[in-house]
Amino acid sequence: MGRLIYAANMSLDGYTTDRDGNFDWSEPSEDEHQFFNDLLRPVGTQLYGRRMYETMVYWETEGLDSLVTADFAHVWRDSDKIVYSTTLEAVASARTRIERTFDVEAVRAMKASAEQDISIGGPNLAAQAIRAGLVDDYHLVVVPVVVGGGSRALPEDVRLDLALVEERRFENGTVLLHYRPR
Repeated sequence: MGRLIYAANMSLDGYTTDRDGNFDWSEPSEDEHQFFNDLLRPVGTQLYGRRMYETMVYWETEGLDSLVTADFAHVWRDSDKIVYSTTLEAVASARTRIERTFDVEAVRAMKASAEQDISIGGPNLAAQAIRAGLVDDYHLVVVPVVVGGGSRALPEDVRLDLALVEERRFENGTVLLHYRPR
């Protein structure tokens, strides 16, 4: 059985993007990037909302300017990707398909039959999985900035009782908080 992993960079006040949709304040340091490489390396399938996919598809053809980003590009390309979107007409990456709706039972079945872990990216899509109790691991990388609004990393309308599994400080001052449901 695969685990569903939600990993997100977020501001200290809990946002993945600011009010204007910007996330340049969360650019990872090299050691933070390596953490994400290692986290996603064993993932067999990545689930994305449309906006997150459109951000991440960069890695299909770019990212070869350093060893750590080249590694991430290979990790990204080596996994299957499912994009949940009602508006996306076509995908721009290999090993990628579009699903029009997020079907909780289909994802539950995918987890049950998966031989590798599954990741979910994008706060809106992740919120659906969180509400359904599907997320097994939360990797929240807290960036020392307050942005005052934007896209919330976690939904407001759920209660989660979590256990801290790991904490780690990166060279740029960000902090990883890894939680699992109790």
